[in-house]
Amino acid sequence: MEGQATPVTQPRGPHRRAVRHDVERAAGRGEDRQTLLTAWIAKENLRHLLECARTGADRHQVGQARWKFLTWCADSDIPDVRQLAVTVDRWWPEIKAFIDTGHNNAKSEGINRATKLVARNAFGFRNADNQRLRTHCVTTRRARGHLRTAQL
Repeated sequence: MEGQATPVTQPRGPHRRAVRHDVERAAGRGEDRQTLLTAWIAKENLRHLLECARTGADRHQVGQARWKFLTWCADSDIPDVRQLAVTVDRWWPEIKAFIDTGHNNAKSEGINRATKLVARNAFGFRNADNQRLRTHCVTTRRARGHLRTAQL
């Protein structure tokens, strides 16, 4: 099975039979099963699209995978799947930029979250200098060596 291509409609990895069995069992029969299967295929098409883009496939292959994902979602009768396609299409320039560069704004978002948390905790204090100092201390703990992460 090593090196064998796996169709997009099947999960990847050593546990794919168990996953497929769980999906079939959870879906039951009839309409619920069709809805779950449609959503699962949309997810697999999205995974394939991101995998193509991440592995450096040419623009034509990425474009085909993207078109396949978007048309599958647009043809479905499930509002959540359609909304997923709209969201991915709207955010595609940012997704593509992350895939191409490997950079994201997680660090700035983390600092922004910490700043807002400190401001929320200090609501009602009157000294703006203390507020600024408190925010600075919280957001620079790692740089000052006060925040140690687990070493594996």
